[in-house]
Amino acid sequence: MTPPTPGGPQPGEAGSGTGSGEAARQRARRAVHGALAATLGLEALTVLFVPRAIAQSGAGLTAVRLAVLLGLAGLLIVGAVLQRHRVGLALGSVLQLGVIATGVFTSAMYVLGGLFALIWIYLLRIRRAALHGVPPVWGR
Repeated sequence: MTPPTPGGPQPGEAGSGTGSGEAARQRARRAVHGALAATLGLEALTVLFVPRAIAQSGAGLTAVRLAVLLGLAGLLIVGAVLQRHRVGLALGSVLQLGVIATGVFTSAMYVLGGLFALIWIYLLRIRRAALHGVPPVWGR
């Protein structure tokens, strides 16, 4: 038996012939978790632009509105960091409602929050498919 070549596939790694299906699922799982975390990060950035938009309209930017928006952005960042854990997935799912609710401050956030929620649902379906190794079924 010859020793493995440096830089080549090691026993049990993808490409070595054993366990490559599980390694591919693991890579897909990591990619989906990264996409979920990136989505929450983009949502936090979007929420941080809201104070600028509401400062120039209506009742303006009050301390309570600013605190709510900064708190939501902070929770979105925490959810992004925790995406590898089950609590991060649940927190991110609940925070989608908070992002949509920022439409109370400026109506454009209803649309943006809805788009982010649709992206989140799409990624959850992809995640489910990656975990179970089956292609996502979009009709159900």
